[in-house]
Amino acid sequence: MKITPWGRCGGLHALLLATLVGCGPKTDLDVHTPAPLVAVETVTPGRFELNEVLPARVVPVRIAEIRPQVSGIVRRRLFEQGAPVRAGQALFEIDPAPFRAEEETAAAALRRAESALARAGTQAERLQPLVKADAVSRQVYDDAVSQREQAAADVAQARAILSRRRLDLQFATVSAPINGRIDQALVTEGALVGSGDSTPMARVQQIDQVYVDVRRPAASLDGLRQAMVAQASRDGGLPVTLLRDDGSPADLTGRLLFSGISVDVDTGDILLRVLVDNPKQRLLPGMFVRARVPLARFDAALTVPQQAVVRVAGKPHVWTVNAQAKTQFSAVDPGELSEGRYHVMSGLAAGQKVVVAGMERLAEGTQVQVQVQMRQVRQVRQARLAALPADTAIPVR
Repeated sequence: MKITPWGRCGGLHALLLATLVGCGPKTDLDVHTPAPLVAVETVTPGRFELNEVLPARVVPVRIAEIRPQVSGIVRRRLFEQGAPVRAGQALFEIDPAPFRAEEETAAAALRRAESALARAGTQAERLQPLVKADAVSRQVYDDAVSQREQAAADVAQARAILSRRRLDLQFATVSAPINGRIDQALVTEGALVGSGDSTPMARVQQIDQVYVDVRRPAASLDGLRQAMVAQASRDGGLPVTLLRDDGSPADLTGRLLFSGISVDVDTGDILLRVLVDNPKQRLLPGMFVRARVPLARFDAALTVPQQAVVRVAGKPHVWTVNAQAKTQFSAVDPGELSEGRYHVMSGLAAGQKVVVAGMERLAEGTQVQVQVQMRQVRQVRQARLAALPADTAIPVR
């Protein structure tokens, strides 16, 4: 293939044109880097609660072991197992025939003693005028008076025995001492029971209110006592919330009654007892639950999200944005952490904007684009929606 002279001149002309363009005036082709986009949250005073979730166990408020007070053969069971019972309700019937016979025997002995008392009283009345007339000796009259007093004592003894026999007959019907729910029967019809048996006949437990026993380290007892005193001055007690299996609060709340006075030598824990209303009887004795115990509460605390705190050489800092949308790196003193937020003790003031996202490209004095954190956007939106009339149509976005 041959290259013509015009082809050689065309290539030379193209090279010359490219050289002239490169030496011409410089055009503005620089690309400006946009300012980093950061999400911020305005620091505002608010309520901050420091809680601790601990395992707990349900205990009935009252428990009564049903035991016989007399010995005999169980004749009937008078309740449905697992059913609610009332105080005084009959639960078991022990064969009453032996006790009824003993009552009749005691009644007969009382009548005999009353007859002897009447005879001894009549004899003493007859001898009283005779001893005044010296018709009988004083010794005979004193013996008659002594027999009358002894007969009166026999009557009192016979009356007490009769009362006891009637009481034994009454105890042949075993009753519930408290209101509650009765568990399964531990004896059956035909069993021989006695007051000295180690096994009860049944158990009645009051569970419309229950205790929730929590154990926590004794080292934190001082802080808990301060919280109890502070809360008692507010509304009369320290509230404790029970949690579901997924960690969400259940609709059961109790009050911390007291803390134990002894420490477990094996675990170093101390007992906390919480009283919980249990009207639907969802909590059963022996059940393990989780309880959220408040340790402290601050009504005007400054808090920041956990992800906003950056540690440099072990020291905590936060990025803040000033009025000119420039960043500052500030040291802070974060206190307690609860539900993903730090209670800031020092280093921040109310109204400052703290960077919570987009801090990877930041440096001191960086110009940034500020975006409100979605958490606060949602709060504002929810507040606006709550203020609208109920029949307002809300557009879907």
